Amino acid sequence: MTETGTPRLPEGYEISTDPDRIDVERVHRWLSTDAYWALGRPRAKQDAAMRGSLNFGVYESVSGEQVAYARVITDRATFAWLCDVYVAPSVRGKGIGTALVAGVREELRPCGLRRIVLVTHDAHGVYAKLGFRTLERSDDWMVLGYE
Repeated sequence: MTETGTPRLPEGYEISTDPDRIDVERVHRWLSTDAYWALGRPRAKQDAAMRGSLNFGVYESVSGEQVAYARVITDRATFAWLCDVYVAPSVRGKGIGTALVAGVREELRPCGLRRIVLVTHDAHGVYAKLGFRTLERSDDWMVLGYE
């Protein structure tokens, strides 16, 4: 933890928003084959999503191998949508996902956003540790779906 109580990455890992470091093929494989929300997502669709987003990667410091990913859709002024958070199975349970989301939160803090939203089926506890909560008035939200 940092002095402010923000979870930090375990020793030997680092976070980056450098788009050139993202292992695009690995991220696509993770999401399209192992993430319930993106199963079967075509590579072209994933590439387009990444181009229009702020991308975060977690890497092993020595090898540079990418071990986690998160994507944020944002105007950097009022709103952000956190999505595609994924941690490789080989490093789960080390606090990397929590530290990654904390890093996203801290990267966006200077923007003065009104809210950061996300959708999760099974990781409410992870996000709650970082201050996320369920919507009090979810009936205010609407969605237009094409699928």
